[in-house]
Amino acid sequence: MGKRRLALCAGVLAVTAFGPAACAAYAADGGDVSVVPAAPAPGGDIALRVTGCDAREAVAQSPALVSDARLTLDDGEGLAGDGRVRSTVSAGTYTVTVACDGTEHRGTVEVVRKHTPAAGAEPSTHPSPLAPVNAGAGGAARDLAGGPERHGPGTAQTVVALALAGTAALTVHRAARRQARRGRRTG
Repeated sequence: MGKRRLALCAGVLAVTAFGPAACAAYAADGGDVSVVPAAPAPGGDIALRVTGCDAREAVAQSPALVSDARLTLDDGEGLAGDGRVRSTVSAGTYTVTVACDGTEHRGTVEVVRKHTPAAGAEPSTHPSPLAPVNAGAGGAARDLAGGPERHGPGTAQTVVALALAGTAALTVHRAARRQARRGRRTG
């Protein structure tokens, strides 16, 4: 009887622990347009990405961009491309739209004003390199540093984790049932 409770508790724990993560991962991967950095200054470069689109290429449009950004396949995980914010655009939030397979995906970019220090003010930090140094590996450091940051598990990882947790709970439950049957036969 105790092992059945253990199996039941393990299953409930898995659903409780991973259920919200699966919902959050699904919402995060719901096909919206993401912009990195999310708050660039006028004249800044941005990376655009859209998921949930089966096309091989698409175009991102926004009044904040200098021109339409061409998005192409990126490692099978959606479409990606680069754009530049207009240097004359005012600070504010602008919509970015991507038309893909007859569906319009939307995201936002929040343009912020550049902060310029007062005349004669000392910088609060010392200058540091902005790009990785070419130190072998065929420039792999530059490629790795330029990609968008990922936070948390994606939808695929969450689904795999839920499947593994369910399989573990089922295995514990079946082992408990087998042991209970053996106990009834011998006693």
